[in-house]
Amino acid sequence: MKNWIKLTLIFTLLFYSLAGVAQQQRFPKPEFGTGYHQPTPVTPEPRALVLEYSDVVILLIVLSLASWLALRKRSRKGMLWLSVFTLLYFGFYRNGCICAIGSVQNVALTIFDPGYAISITTLLFFLLPLVFTLYFGRTFCAGACPLGAIQDLLIIKPLSFPDWLRKTLGLLPYLYLSLAVLFAATGTDFIICRYDPFVGIFRMDAPFHMVILGIAFLLMGMFVARPYCRFLCPYGVLLNWMSRFSKWHLAITPAACIQCKLCSDSCPFDAIDYPTDEKQIKNRIWGVNRFLFYALLIPIWILVGGYTGSKAHTWISKANSKVYLAELLITKPEVRNDDKNLDVQAFLSSGKSMETLVNEASVIRHKFYIGCWIAGGFMGLVIGMTLLSQVIYRRKEDYQPDKGNCYSCVRCISYCPVKK
Repeated sequence: MKNWIKLTLIFTLLFYSLAGVAQQQRFPKPEFGTGYHQPTPVTPEPRALVLEYSDVVILLIVLSLASWLALRKRSRKGMLWLSVFTLLYFGFYRNGCICAIGSVQNVALTIFDPGYAISITTLLFFLLPLVFTLYFGRTFCAGACPLGAIQDLLIIKPLSFPDWLRKTLGLLPYLYLSLAVLFAATGTDFIICRYDPFVGIFRMDAPFHMVILGIAFLLMGMFVARPYCRFLCPYGVLLNWMSRFSKWHLAITPAACIQCKLCSDSCPFDAIDYPTDEKQIKNRIWGVNRFLFYALLIPIWILVGGYTGSKAHTWISKANSKVYLAELLITKPEVRNDDKNLDVQAFLSSGKSMETLVNEASVIRHKFYIGCWIAGGFMGLVIGMTLLSQVIYRRKEDYQPDKGNCYSCVRCISYCPVKK
């Protein structure tokens, strides 16, 4: 019965998403043969401040309920209905904006651009989930994130990945976070928002390729549980860090674990740690030597990553419109006569000199050089720490959630026969 409900929801989403695209194609801009002039669009009024603060209050309430349902009530059914509310309100009603995931870019731009000031509501959307995660684990992911909710509701038959593949794919969110901060800090673009695979579904209005991307993620999510959350979400990196130090966290069993192994395959996200197998630790001296070797390699990984990033800055900086335009006009001066290139014609009409454009592009490209050094070094650090973690053995006596990767979805507790 549950699978039929999920399938019905899937086809409903597919229908409305494709209907939104079809509507864009069916009703093109009208053309008139008379002297009619297309009216200038009016910029819509910003959302009223009181409504923005009401969103923050609702987020605070949802985070509190999610934490209570996970840690005290231990109710999967309650968490499920809360995520449905989150999907309807923050997803379809609020169109997925503002969201904590995209707020990473606003924070980065505020830090690096003195001319930009982040709004208090956006800052609260960035901070509140992190604070709750530091105390209660990733309950934001469980019940307060619309991107997580739309994927979580469509999980039907999740597949389990081998450990090496999960760790390799787990590097992608760090790379995405690095690029998102780099692009925001240089004033280039908000790539998290631009390439959000679900915002087009929430708004029933998006370019065709983004609708296809969103549908692809949903279909993939039927078998690969929460693919965006696990292998792409940049905000998930910060939540992972906070959750590892959480004061309270969801536990599978409310009392002593009886080693029944019933929960071992209950998590669709492979976020349950098993008791330590003594056979894994064969030679302690060899493990110490390998630990020291990997630890000494970390500075080398950082330098290699930073150098690689710096070498790529010329290509990456072309994503900035000013850098791209300056390079285009220098390498292909004939493009000035191309009336169809709106960017070039807009620059020529602005009265700005070529020298000014080149100077501005040079400043931006230098920022990319520094930023790519930092981003590359960060990725080198992440790779080095990931390798180092392979030789760190923490003795575990029970089946317990991995505090960093657990989404506190409360699925696993229903498999535990131990009662409170």
